[in-house]
Amino acid sequence: MNNKFVYSPGPTNIRENVRFEMSKETTNPDSDKEFVEFYKETCDSIAKIINTKNPTYILGGEGILGLEAACASLTEPGDRVLILDNGIYGRGFKDFVEMYGGEGVYLSESYSKAIDKNKLIKFLDKDSNFKYATVVHCDTPTGVLNDISKICQILNEYGILTVVDSISAIGGEEIRVDDWRIDIALGASQKALSAAPGLTIVSISEKARLAMKNRKTSIVGFYCNLTIWENYYKDKWFPYTMPINNIMGLNKAISNILEEGIDNVLNRHKKIAVATRKALKEYGLELFLENGYSNTVTSVKIPEDIGALKLRDYMLRKYNALILTSLKPYDNQILRIGHMGENAREDKVVYVLNVVDKALKDLGFKTAKDLVSLFNLYYF
Repeated sequence: MNNKFVYSPGPTNIRENVRFEMSKETTNPDSDKEFVEFYKETCDSIAKIINTKNPTYILGGEGILGLEAACASLTEPGDRVLILDNGIYGRGFKDFVEMYGGEGVYLSESYSKAIDKNKLIKFLDKDSNFKYATVVHCDTPTGVLNDISKICQILNEYGILTVVDSISAIGGEEIRVDDWRIDIALGASQKALSAAPGLTIVSISEKARLAMKNRKTSIVGFYCNLTIWENYYKDKWFPYTMPINNIMGLNKAISNILEEGIDNVLNRHKKIAVATRKALKEYGLELFLENGYSNTVTSVKIPEDIGALKLRDYMLRKYNALILTSLKPYDNQILRIGHMGENAREDKVVYVLNVVDKALKDLGFKTAKDLVSLFNLYYF
């Protein structure tokens, strides 16, 4: 199980020093005050990466916890919530909204395009009666990137709180929470941050905090209630036992990013993403997206006579490489190159493209070109 080459858009590869950190003997996170300081230091380091002075927290649970917790904490029965829908995860926010008694209203765009800012403005000019809006920064199943720098400021101008799922973007795409007026920013450990799965990251603006505090009804449940974190540092007390080994690993992964320099990290992602897209196109394949290309995921269409699922299974069987397709309904159409975090390294991308190239040709794809040479042409 451990000897195959795994390359996916999360969970990503984890650097050895992160794995080593997770293996260390730990203290009791419930009672050791030094751990509270360590936790706070880790949260503050994340805040540097996402450019915010807002309170930032690490929750014990995979990234979906953050999506549900944001909706649980903001939504009261009858609240109208705008769901910006141009991807599978974007659309899925409606389920969380309605689970807690809200009314989700879609503004939909083709899943091959970024949200059109002018379309959003026209929509809001007719109807802006929403408590908050949800938007996905990078929707992982297709890799479509939304310009949250503009979208969130537009929503704020109409008095609408913003909830941004940046799980597949933080660490690989620029995000400026304060400058872009993001009220709740959500991230996770296992994507471009390249730590182990199991942790959610949340930053909460003052406006969002007040919206939670001034609710007329109580927040349903406990684990998804974001207000339980407000006084953890003052009280030196956590709402539940924190997964300390995972947080130690995340702290080291964040240190890796800060030591490399966040601008250098973002440039590395961009350089690899651009070279990958250009290589795939010149090779003779078609990208899934029309616009809104992210620097963390590239989705490429696989010819129907081969099929993405057949290609995936063949690469695993013949080359012992697990490279993923998309979620339904695109699972047999798209192969995803998840160049994020530690996956966004030249040697790993070259290995993946070499496997894809060989497998496609084995299965009958006709081309005189090879992906690695094309990638090198555009990368160097």
